[in-house]
Amino acid sequence: MTSIGRFAYATLLAFAALNFAPSLASAQESAHGKFTLTREVQFGNARVPAGDYEFSFDPDTTSHMLSLNKMSGAPAGYLVLVPSTDDVKPTALSRLVLEITPKGTYVSSMQLPEFGMTLNFNVPSHPAERQIAKAATTAAGSGQ
Repeated sequence: MTSIGRFAYATLLAFAALNFAPSLASAQESAHGKFTLTREVQFGNARVPAGDYEFSFDPDTTSHMLSLNKMSGAPAGYLVLVPSTDDVKPTALSRLVLEITPKGTYVSSMQLPEFGMTLNFNVPSHPAERQIAKAATTAAGSGQ
């Protein structure tokens, strides 16, 4: 990819790739929210096409699985293994960290500071170009 192409792709991701809208929850409860992907990405072994998604993750279960449900277009659901989690400071921004490899664009982590965690995903071992898609977080205030 040329440097202009990389810049355009990074800009596209930074401004439009991800828009979290989490519901109110504590770190002990399930993490829920919404985001939009403007292009196809890999979450572990799951190839996830562009579209609007709802996600949920319960850190208290023994099988750490992220549930993704497509809200727009043809309905689809995905269960993605979360190999590890880390704590994250509540002041950080919600974002997906993407790695571009010769085999495609992979999500390496999903940072959810409003829930105090980062979800880490497996990425194939290739030389990669790391990009970060930032998004403003808004908490749902309708008593959810």
